[in-house]
Amino acid sequence: MWLYYLKLGLRSLLRSPVLTALTVLMLAMGIGACITTWTVYHLLSGDPMPGRSGQLFYVRLNPYPPGVEAADRLVTLMSYHDASALWQLTPQFEQTPVALGTIVIDGMAGKPRPSTTEGVLGRAPMFDVFAMHFRYGGPWSAMDDASHARVVVLSEALNRRLFHGENSVGRLLPVGTHDYRVVGVLRPWSPQPRFYALSLGNRSYGGTDGAFMPVTTQMDDGFVPENINCYAEPDFRHLARAPCTWLGYWVQLRSKADQQAYRRLLAGYAGQQKSQGRFASAQMGLDDLRTWLITRKVIPEDVQLQANIAFGFLWICIVNTGGLLLAKCLRRSREIGTRRALGASRGAIFAQFLAESVAVGLAGGALGLLLSMAGLWAVRQQPAAYAGLAHLDGSMFMLAWVVALVASVLAGLLPAWRASVLAPATQLKAM
Repeated sequence: MWLYYLKLGLRSLLRSPVLTALTVLMLAMGIGACITTWTVYHLLSGDPMPGRSGQLFYVRLNPYPPGVEAADRLVTLMSYHDASALWQLTPQFEQTPVALGTIVIDGMAGKPRPSTTEGVLGRAPMFDVFAMHFRYGGPWSAMDDASHARVVVLSEALNRRLFHGENSVGRLLPVGTHDYRVVGVLRPWSPQPRFYALSLGNRSYGGTDGAFMPVTTQMDDGFVPENINCYAEPDFRHLARAPCTWLGYWVQLRSKADQQAYRRLLAGYAGQQKSQGRFASAQMGLDDLRTWLITRKVIPEDVQLQANIAFGFLWICIVNTGGLLLAKCLRRSREIGTRRALGASRGAIFAQFLAESVAVGLAGGALGLLLSMAGLWAVRQQPAAYAGLAHLDGSMFMLAWVVALVASVLAGLLPAWRASVLAPATQLKAM
């Protein structure tokens, strides 16, 4: 029966092509604007580590000594002294400090000019903590950390650029004035947002880090972190002792018991440092990944504002579409009266006009998808770091049709109800 009503609706729409086109365009504009902005919001608010976000925690301390301005608040970075102390204090947990910096790769065979890549520094457990998988080789060892070995893990993209995608394990990579031995090549790994890069001076979205190296070794070789904050006169030649914060610190805690145990150890360490006069405050923080992303306000405010505006615009389009359908309904009052006189029930009239609005919704959804693709293309042309991520995925494609159907039903409810309550006798007398 619904197919019959849909057929009647299509015939009615084709009899008024200009009004129908205007109605479809009105609905399509609202759907296109919403799907464009909601797709961007959906991509930026996704879980970068599905299945593990509840186990990853970011560690924060208040490293300021007494007498330093702003010594009453937690900071987002950690000094190397504190990172090393926590590493030794809690060896039973999988954890890693993280720093970012630019790695300069000197001339190689066939590539005489130096090139640069984004580097991530950490310790051996970093690959397990961040769920990285290897195409060739594997991570460096704890012994490599302890001995300050010059080893490096490459991303698949950098390995393709330097070694044409071949198994480069054992090859030497000239970094600065030293050769680093390749121990592994990662499979594609690029969580969005780049949660580990927040507060480290790097962009939150897009990009792929090229080289992963031991932080201990890079400090020996004169590494300069991208983001460093000092609360006393620094000596950048000795970052291990410098009164500066420049490291992020992540720990994987698989159970509630582990979380409670680590909190006690962290609180004990902060309290000990305060009692020794090194810290002005014993504050400490242990934020799970989702809390950390919320704390850092990782979704740009303009994206949130655009999503809200698009939702309001969709409602305006639904109301205007409903008005056009209602005007069309009133113009067909004689047709409705005739059908009622021939025995059509109010329910049949209601269903017919609702099916007509659904037909408008399907057409509006198809056009709205085309508009959203054009909108996402425009987003990709922007200089924003997240621009390259703006692509329509399967879930948002399905959402577009759901929005189209819901919007068309909402727009068609009033016209369908108005058509079903028209008195046939009044319309027939006016004929």
